[in-house]
Amino acid sequence: MNYLIFSVLCSVIVSVLLKIARRNQVDIKQAIAFNYVTAVTLTWFILNPALPSQADNQPWLLFLALGVLLPTIFVAMSRAVETAGIVRSDAAQRLSLFIPILASFTIFAEAISTPRLISLAVAFVALFCLLHKPIHDKEKNQYAAIFLFLVWIGYGVIDILFKQMAKTGTAFPTGLTITFTLAGILMFAYLLLTRTRFNLQSIVAGLILGLFNFGNILFYIRAHQVFKDNPTLVFTTMNIGVISLGTLVGALIFKEKISRINALGIILAIAAVYLLYFWAMR
Repeated sequence: MNYLIFSVLCSVIVSVLLKIARRNQVDIKQAIAFNYVTAVTLTWFILNPALPSQADNQPWLLFLALGVLLPTIFVAMSRAVETAGIVRSDAAQRLSLFIPILASFTIFAEAISTPRLISLAVAFVALFCLLHKPIHDKEKNQYAAIFLFLVWIGYGVIDILFKQMAKTGTAFPTGLTITFTLAGILMFAYLLLTRTRFNLQSIVAGLILGLFNFGNILFYIRAHQVFKDNPTLVFTTMNIGVISLGTLVGALIFKEKISRINALGIILAIAAVYLLYFWAMR
């Protein structure tokens, strides 16, 4: 259970670091680029990926798609945390787990069970509630809604791509190393092309961000290894844990104000996750 707790903590800490970044003169794009330096290094030394012997047999299109999406959605997440707060951003990110379910019967033409359909309906109502904000700050709230939506759909697509990569037979550590490397190369290429002036605060922040970003992944993997006979427990605890802790941190530490409709969205998000995995265990 300790692995699950550490994974939840690391996930929320990433959101906290994104929240406090701008007030400490941190360039988010630089931080995200250097985050991949830490992530690739730790993946290499801790997960010991086996480099592919034949480059022609690798799913390079999947790697490239993930290499583009990972930093792009990371930036969107930072903007969501900035404009909408930790509470709503973490909930939107965790609701992305329903995107693969939506894709399964809309894109891949799989049959969907009634329990999953009910869970999906609850998740969509939760997302609508999270995106809602009072009309008095219309422009800012429009940006917040856009970034929250991008977080939701972006992380959902990333989840689908990782699942597709697993189906190709690529080992997870190997795929993770390649995609992190591509993501880092693309971010640094963007920074160089835009003639970004690097600063120490952003570099240090990025290296620390990468530590917790990787920690979230590592502890999540370890939790699945410990509870290999009960993956439902891992999924449920992780998603509900992040939403709940993110809500506490956002509301108590950063004094984020959420409306009653937003609060209902958080409750429904937890309910949707619980319903999905409750029916999965039956």
